[in-house]
Amino acid sequence: MNKNIKINKKRLLQRLDELAQIGALKDGADAPPGFGGVSRLALTDADKQARDLTISWMKDLGLSVQIDQVGNIIGLRPGEEELPPVMLGSHIDTVTVAGRYDGNYGVLAALEVVNTLNDNDIRTHRPLGVAAFTNEEGVRFNRGMLGSSVYVGDLSVAEAYAIPGIDGSNFGDELKRIGYAGEMEPGSIRPYAFLELHIEQGPLLDQMKVPVGVVEAVTGITWLEVTVTGSANHAGTTPIELRRDAGLAATKLIEAMREVAVSIGGNQRATCGMIAFEPNAINVIPSKADFTVDLRNSDGEALAQAEEQFLAYTKKVEKSDGLTISIRDLEHVPPVNFDPMVLDIIEASAKELDIPVQRMISGAGHDAQLLAGMCPTAMIFVPSRDGISHSPAEYSSPEDLETGANVLLHTALRLANQKE
Repeated sequence: MNKNIKINKKRLLQRLDELAQIGALKDGADAPPGFGGVSRLALTDADKQARDLTISWMKDLGLSVQIDQVGNIIGLRPGEEELPPVMLGSHIDTVTVAGRYDGNYGVLAALEVVNTLNDNDIRTHRPLGVAAFTNEEGVRFNRGMLGSSVYVGDLSVAEAYAIPGIDGSNFGDELKRIGYAGEMEPGSIRPYAFLELHIEQGPLLDQMKVPVGVVEAVTGITWLEVTVTGSANHAGTTPIELRRDAGLAATKLIEAMREVAVSIGGNQRATCGMIAFEPNAINVIPSKADFTVDLRNSDGEALAQAEEQFLAYTKKVEKSDGLTISIRDLEHVPPVNFDPMVLDIIEASAKELDIPVQRMISGAGHDAQLLAGMCPTAMIFVPSRDGISHSPAEYSSPEDLETGANVLLHTALRLANQKE
């Protein structure tokens, strides 16, 4: 390995800055100077603009671009032989109020890897692929990692097209509206290996002052939508003991989520991120409450136990409060352990570059955990200041971004030059 081959930091940062202008929000008080937030939900007009820009960069680098039936974008750089490619990538959609790195960094660093190989006239034995997967965040359409789920066969194209949006839209209709319902069958380009570079979204690397994380596993995720149905009535005239208060029951269940997480312990997580009351009036007892449940654990058995305990509690509240409670499964993603061979190659590449690393587990979901069922896969993390992500205050230093991209470059080179 020629350790003198390095990515162009200035070029990587310029692309990050240009992409961040699409869907840009005004600078927030909690954001670093000059770093406003970004809002680019999947299949919005802003997402289309970002896709168009990403594809233009791919074509400028000589990649052949294909779009599959759910809008996943794959750019391919030929190798010396027509073999399954080493694929690099992530996603470019964001949460409602986001920063500029989550997902975007992985796609643009992959483009920078290709750019660097072109600059140095290096042709790899295997092809290289750059992937941008659709609707990873699952905010507008409540199926996180949707594009990668379809890509590996965990979700059908028809099922994806039928998913409703929180704004009354429909996934299939919106995909066609922005012109990204491609013809390629998802998964038809089967990678030899997959690498995803990402900011950590947690504080470990930042606290330890370690520039690179080698991600051994990704936590499992359970998403549920809970609907509590009671009776609306006057807030002033209805005695407490006669109420069927859907809002009160929802708060009991949200508190129960916390109790479940504490009782299981370890790295169990439980979050209610969305809630809505009906009729949503200050002087009316809620007749209905809808809220979401996000359970996470890297231990599959513990995650199943957390869901079981929460569902048991809903039965208790349904009986004690005289309500009806229904549960809709939104998503179940099992914990994933990444490929030992790929992990060792990441670590060896960093060692050759004299870069310290830390083995770790990701508490957030990523496209890589879906690809792990299709091919040898692993992730590389760089520090995120104070562990902040999904926020305008999300920040990783230019030096750390450069370091992570260099580790990605040399790991990709090692994998792409493997004969078998």
